[in-house]
Order: sequence, then structure tokens, then C-alpha cells
Amino acid sequence: MFVARTFTRFGLLVALVAPVPFVTACGGSEPEAKVLPKAGDMPDGADWSGVYFSPTYGNLHLVKEGSAVSGKWRTAAGDKWGAIHGEVTGNLLHYEWEETTIGMVGPSAKKTGRGYFQYVRPKGDMVNDEIRGEWGLAQQTTGVTWTAVKQKNAKPDPDSVVPDETQKLESGGWDDEKKKKSGDDKKSGDWN
Repeated sequence: MFVARTFTRFGLLVALVAPVPFVTACGGSEPEAKVLPKAGDMPDGADWSGVYFSPTYGNLHLVKEGSAVSGKWRTAAGDKWGAIHGEVTGNLLHYEWEETTIGMVGPSAKKTGRGYFQYVRPKGDMVNDEIRGEWGLAQQTTGVTWTAVKQKNAKPDPDSVVPDETQKLESGGWDDEKKKKSGDDKKSGDWN
């Protein structure tokens, strides 16, 4: 009886542990690096500066100054907003981004990453230019697709998408009126 139990336990152990080398041998490799597009020429008359619409990411306002491009967006749902800054070479923009979830505080309120856009003009008549690219979290440049259509005759105004809650106000503390009335001009940290 003791021998039978021992063999049963040993058989169960072998059955559970034996597949482990096969599982680790089949997986665990690094994902293949994605090939990023190469820079090309901009389409005739095209300009990176403008407003680009995406159903997911809302209006992205981009402004190009020299080879630097910066911009801001607010998602179509209105729950997040972000900023990008990068360098452009021809029709290719490599950028870093930061996105803030509105109403959230702490480390999880902000996310950062990298990405790229390629400026393209679809075939056909009377078509709007587009930017097509991807963004990734942290040091990743790829992962999530982002495509947006350039809005004709729309002037970029990046600050228009920043929520009011983030604007710095030039106001004092809760007891400023009380200090003015009492003539107490001491700094709030001065208890002497």
C-alpha cells in the first residue's frame, strides 16, 4: 500500500512537471521588432501644422516650427488629454507623448510613451490628408494604431483642448481676505 501511494504521487508529480521544459522551449522568445516606415517626401503643398480628427483620440492640434512638431489632443470621450513633442523628417514624425486622465490623481493618472506618424495623401480627388502611425507605452514606439484625418481650413490651437482644471490660477489661499483685514502680512509658514 505504501509503495502504491508513493508511485501514484511520483506519477502525478512527473505528469505535472514533465511538460514544463516543453512549454518554456516553445515560448519565451522576444517578440519580433516591428519595422518602422522610412521617411519620404511630403505630398505637394502639404504641411504638418493643422488639426487632425480621430474618432478615438478626438482633435489633435499640431504645430510645426522648423523640424520640431508639438501638439495636444483631447479624446473624443473627453476623459483624457495629452501632449506630443517630436522631430519631423520629410513625411515622418517621431514623437514622445504624455497623457493625463481627467479627474484621476496619483501615478496612474499619467501615462507616457513614444510613437510615430507618417503623413500621407490618399489617392483620389478631393481627399483630406491623413496621418497614420502607432504609439507605445514607455520606451515602446509601436503597439496601438492611431490614424487621423486632417481637417481642411482648421487652424491649430493646442491650448483649446486642455481642460480648464489644469489652468494655473493667480489666486491666494483660503485665508487671504482674513490676513488683509487683520494686517497680518507674514508668510504662511512664518509662525514667529
